[in-house]
Amino acid sequence: MTAIDLKHKMKALKTCVIVPTYNNEGTVTEVVLSVLKCCSDVIVVNDGSTDATASILRQFDGSITVVDYQHNRGKGYALKSGFRKALAMGFDYAVTIDSDGQHFASDIEKFVSALEENPGALVIGSRGLDHDNMPGKNKFANNFSNFWFRVQTCRRLSDTQTGFRLYPLHNLHGLSLLTSRYEAELELLVFAAWHAVKICEIPIQVYYPPVEERVSHFRPARDFARISVLNTVLCVVAVIYGLPLKFLKTLMK
Repeated sequence: MTAIDLKHKMKALKTCVIVPTYNNEGTVTEVVLSVLKCCSDVIVVNDGSTDATASILRQFDGSITVVDYQHNRGKGYALKSGFRKALAMGFDYAVTIDSDGQHFASDIEKFVSALEENPGALVIGSRGLDHDNMPGKNKFANNFSNFWFRVQTCRRLSDTQTGFRLYPLHNLHGLSLLTSRYEAELELLVFAAWHAVKICEIPIQVYYPPVEERVSHFRPARDFARISVLNTVLCVVAVIYGLPLKFLKTLMK
């Protein structure tokens, strides 16, 4: 599929790309440029960056839509802001891609193909946990998240921490309850599973830069403590609400 064909197809499917970013001045330019090669409708959510990100995004004036606010609120808040903007602009689907250069925009074509085969599905890009250069804390966090997702939903996914996804905007659940930080992406998957939304996994490429070049806002001790509390709550909610709801919706299909 050519880049022009892909752009036309995304237009026809009412699909945009959302790029949440926070202090990624070193990578956001290349990410936005690569996404614009695949999609004409790009929403960048500047999550209160304090570096040169805002001025960099102004250079794309007229080519992208920017959602900007003053204080950092976290990735979950940025995603909600992006989803709301996309819905207000009339889109039915949104691909989310991180701004740290980890993902390859060329893989957007895979998401569009998966959407065509599975209308209404939530499509997640699986990075694979055996990547040689994947940081140890990332592997642990993903295994940790995968385990709790399986407990809370009775289904298995290989990469519940990936930020490269395609969301059905009119079939998102739990947005009003969504937390504001990294764990929001796990919540979106859990609520989707409880509401019997089809979840598809596709393989994607991934790039992990050398340690000295990595920009990470993940704080292991604090973030794992918060995620652990969230998972405890979700396990309780799963028993009294989530799993019965999933069973009922499955019967009704």
